Amino acid sequence: MRPLFPRPLRPRELVALDLPAALGYALVLVVNSPDLHHPAAWALIAAMTLPLAVRRRWPLPVFCVVAVASAAAMALGVAREPLAAMAYALYPVALTTRRRRWEPTAAIGVLTVGALLLAAFGGVAAEPEVRRIVETVVLGSLALGGAWTIGRAVRERRAYAARRAEQAAERAVTEERLRIAREMHDVVSHTLSLIGVKAGVAAHVADRRPEEALEALRVIETTSRQALSEMRHMLGVLRTAPGDGTGDGTGDGTGALSPAPGIEALPDIAERAAAAGVRVDLDVRVTDGLPPALELAVHRIVQEAVTNVVRHAAPAACRVSVHDEGEQVRVEVTDDGPGRRVLPPGSPGHGLIGMRERVTAHGGVFTAGPLPGGGFRVLARLPLGGEGT
Repeated sequence: MRPLFPRPLRPRELVALDLPAALGYALVLVVNSPDLHHPAAWALIAAMTLPLAVRRRWPLPVFCVVAVASAAAMALGVAREPLAAMAYALYPVALTTRRRRWEPTAAIGVLTVGALLLAAFGGVAAEPEVRRIVETVVLGSLALGGAWTIGRAVRERRAYAARRAEQAAERAVTEERLRIAREMHDVVSHTLSLIGVKAGVAAHVADRRPEEALEALRVIETTSRQALSEMRHMLGVLRTAPGDGTGDGTGDGTGALSPAPGIEALPDIAERAAAAGVRVDLDVRVTDGLPPALELAVHRIVQEAVTNVVRHAAPAACRVSVHDEGEQVRVEVTDDGPGRRVLPPGSPGHGLIGMRERVTAHGGVFTAGPLPGGGFRVLARLPLGGEGT
């Protein structure tokens, strides 16, 4: 359901909301006033009620004016029940004033409940005048204490909601920064690894086999252009203005972003790895389309795993299998590189950390390590119902 007030009210709208209440209470006081012939009666009633229209603009000054006028009206007998105006003016004071440590809000709440019980079940066996004074004190405590306690409770609730919203925003920013960092790492490490390998080849054979060096330079050119395109895609996401759907923040609709890479881009990874001396055998068996976030995770896991093969095991043969097993997607990358890959203790490398974070974000299971007969294996199981980031 749509809320009654879908946006915060403007100052004029707040005045328009409180003015009928102030005029209505003034009418009630006029009708029930025991002595309107007193010279100050009309002035006191006006001072008790009309300032309530601007109680949200100037809470404390309005409360002071209403409190003084209400006390004078009680002393002169102009109004029988003037404390309702004080309670109505006290609520925005409790709502907007910063709480101090010594403030006994809890005690005020307890006394208010006691006054409520006394008004509901108690009685005073005394002279009518004494009974009237006691009833005025009880009802006044109930009205003022209730207004103060409710105002403070609403203030604390709003402050709590604001803190929760701020924490949620901070978490969202942190998660987005981690996601972008993983994307940047995957793109940069994959590209630079291929470029480094091919640049070494070109430098090694430049004198004896210039045609082979030229081919390596072409691979470097193609790889760097593809990486530049992906970097522009990510930077476009960072520059996108909220809600305009563009990648340059101009709002003119000319900076549409290309879709994030998915399973259909896996052959490109295999082709670039082959140019760096790693033969990749792709085995993709996915019947139905995967969610975009899951497709991106699969692509990045395969990209990082194949990049590690290029960096640490080339020349080698690599097998990549992506299988849809009903409730999960199984991603496995193995190679037959020579020797056992030894990583520094306690430092598995940013690539493995990034892959593990991606799998964990989707609620999956990740393992990586050397194979008994040599080579290395990366295995990830991603549930189709995972939450993705």
